[in-house]
Amino acid sequence: MATATATATSAPEPRPLFPELAPYDSGLLDVGDGHRIAWSVAGNPDGKPALIVHGGPGSGSSPHARRVFDPAVYRIVQFDQRGCGRSTPHASAPDPDDPAADLATNTTAHLVADMERLREHLGVDRWLLHGGSWGSTLILAYAEAHPARVTEIVIAAVTTTRRSETGWLYEGVGRFFPEAHERFRAGVDHAEDLLAAYAARMNHPDPAVRERAAADWCAWEDAVLSGEGQGTPYTDRVDDARLAFVRICAHYFSQGAFLEEGALIRDAHRLAGIPGVLVHGRFDMGGPLTTAWELAKAWPDAELHVVEDAGHLGGGETRRLVMAALERFAEGGRSGIGGPTG
Repeated sequence: MATATATATSAPEPRPLFPELAPYDSGLLDVGDGHRIAWSVAGNPDGKPALIVHGGPGSGSSPHARRVFDPAVYRIVQFDQRGCGRSTPHASAPDPDDPAADLATNTTAHLVADMERLREHLGVDRWLLHGGSWGSTLILAYAEAHPARVTEIVIAAVTTTRRSETGWLYEGVGRFFPEAHERFRAGVDHAEDLLAAYAARMNHPDPAVRERAAADWCAWEDAVLSGEGQGTPYTDRVDDARLAFVRICAHYFSQGAFLEEGALIRDAHRLAGIPGVLVHGRFDMGGPLTTAWELAKAWPDAELHVVEDAGHLGGGETRRLVMAALERFAEGGRSGIGGPTG
């Protein structure tokens, strides 16, 4: 049984990030179906392999994400999932001349297979997985399919993208933001199935329709996170990056992430023997703590750390816990990062 610990708000000062780091290798990997995924590797070529799995879906990788890793110790791998970032074709718009751009071959199973192809391409035997939000879902799907290829897992902001979770994010939490939710619903004429309606708008042939839908979607995402005091990270996305993000999100979420409801928690027993650290904000309005709690109870080797003053985007204490876990795993120490700090 996993151990749940609560981290007090009076925790030590957050650790500084490691310096900015440029990749020493990168490329595009042909993964079939007309897709090529962009990848990069930074840090120590002979170090402990670690894969950063970005969120979204459709956000693309960020150079900032690798700064929680000690570059002298880790071989840090990043990739852009199908349709986003520098991967091709880009999902910012449907393309009748390119079947790969219609998203039919962009599913969770395809992304899991891409990760395994990338591992083989880079000659990695086993690697640590790190990410959060949608990245958490994809990490769990991959690890449950390929547990022998995973050394440890570190997740900040736990999700499994169950329909119950997306139902909360795009409907239930609206009770806290009724005015913003009314605008979100009005963006698709108060359709009964909001996610399906937004997915349809993002596949509309008129660019203006797609751009309006993307703006409305991002405004809602920012409203949900407005209490975290970190600006408007979704609306701040620009041009094709924002369009691809919303189009891919609506595609996945309207389809239950192409997963059987509850399968990732049901099958968490497959993670037995893989040490895990789960860090989740008590006040995550977009992804309530209950999912992290349920996963921790089902995963025998996971520790759950609840950050009392954090939300979905985390903060200094979330970063400290993540970096402490990565440091411990780099040293080959025991699972987790110790007991309560409060």
